[in-house]
Amino acid sequence: MITIKNLNKFYGSTKVLNDISIDIKEGEIFAIVGHSGAGKSTLLRCINGLEDYSDGSLRVNDKEIKTLDKNNLREFRKKIGMIFQHFSLIQRKTVYENVALPMQLWGYKKSEIDKKVNDLLALVGLENKLNSYPSQLSGGQKQRVAIARALTLDPEVLLSDEATSALDPNTTTSILNLLKEINEKLNITIVIVTHEMEVVKQIAQKALLLEHGNIIGFDDTEELFLKPDEKMKHFLGESEVVPAQGINIKLYFPKDNAYQSFITKMARELDMDFNIVWGKLEEINTHIVGNMVINIDEVNQQKVIDYIKEHDIVWEVL
Repeated sequence: MITIKNLNKFYGSTKVLNDISIDIKEGEIFAIVGHSGAGKSTLLRCINGLEDYSDGSLRVNDKEIKTLDKNNLREFRKKIGMIFQHFSLIQRKTVYENVALPMQLWGYKKSEIDKKVNDLLALVGLENKLNSYPSQLSGGQKQRVAIARALTLDPEVLLSDEATSALDPNTTTSILNLLKEINEKLNITIVIVTHEMEVVKQIAQKALLLEHGNIIGFDDTEELFLKPDEKMKHFLGESEVVPAQGINIKLYFPKDNAYQSFITKMARELDMDFNIVWGKLEEINTHIVGNMVINIDEVNQQKVIDYIKEHDIVWEVL
């Protein structure tokens, strides 16, 4: 669907994207994550052809973006929907007029526009706001209008640039649930730019982590959070406080065994006491995963590690 290979982007002499290579599959919800200045929005604008790239390849449905002429680029962008942080609605136009605008610009018939607008407003739950103006809507409702507008031309890809950053947590969850529904019903590939890790956990199947234009992580979302490497831990700002005495072992529990009673079983079968330092379960893209740190006496280290290996548990000594 979207294939990026060795992509580089400069602003003058400053390199803002460095050797980016990723694949985004059709129908996938993909997150591009990073702090301010990481290059994530620049990468998004390269995908929809709003930014040139210096070298490398960026193909969407086998079309190399930098080779498209003006007319082909216009046709290409017709299949790319876009939603923004601050909604970008026209204040003097009604909800109907805002959603209808792309179809009007492309010369669709009034009957086609009416049907499409009504269908999309029903999809986003705003069929009763047809004649309202943006000033009469809440932030979440404005974003729903913006989403409906982005879908009017039946795009194959929906790009979201910090679309939930201006919303409160409950509204953010409702918008993310809507995007998941759209992804499932319409099989639209969704690419989300965000700095909010909770957004990534709730919706993304895969995630790319950018820092100063460099890839520091790229994997299934569950894998990134289940066992983060040092770069990922630094990115998340996580620090692990553990006892200075004894051996601290961190265990990772993926979705299939997050609820298994492994610790109790190990203590019973090894006839051993140990401290549970801390642990947590969290939901990542509807799956429950977890990790836990245990502290054991040094003399028992090999016995515990051998037992963990026998049961195929992912682990590390901290």
